[in-house]
Amino acid sequence: MRLTTKGRYAVTAMLDLALHGVEHPVSLADISGRQDISLSYLEQLFAKLRRNNLVSSVRGPGGGYRLSRGGHEIFVAQIIDAVNETVDATGCGGSADCQQGEVCLTHHLWCDLSEQIHGFLSKISLSNLVERREVQTISARQNARSHSHQGETLALTEL
Repeated sequence: MRLTTKGRYAVTAMLDLALHGVEHPVSLADISGRQDISLSYLEQLFAKLRRNNLVSSVRGPGGGYRLSRGGHEIFVAQIIDAVNETVDATGCGGSADCQQGEVCLTHHLWCDLSEQIHGFLSKISLSNLVERREVQTISARQNARSHSHQGETLALTEL
């Protein structure tokens, strides 16, 4: 199965937004700091997510991004699809030219698996992920690390 960094980062950033964007918009810089994803890469991803109506932007001081609807209405497969990513288990990238330009014996098996994975991800909402205990634990650790880094940066700027 091949899911590239783009799809993984998009899902990670959207989950971060679902965790932190309940009361106020979340800046991409904050997501970048917590998730160790390049800010410029996040900007590219969020442009696609916004075009696909998964997020909305809020301008001005205190601005950032919000989910465009409830986390229970946004599914992992929608996020992956929005950034033009596919979950593909075939060796040929779905082009059916696996064996010297022709379909190989197992092509349809891997296509079926790809469809099963997409179907599985279509049933998992951001809310489902937010509710998971391990996600909450990891988020708490990231928040603590993020706050300690902000304190270090503040202390250095005061010198």
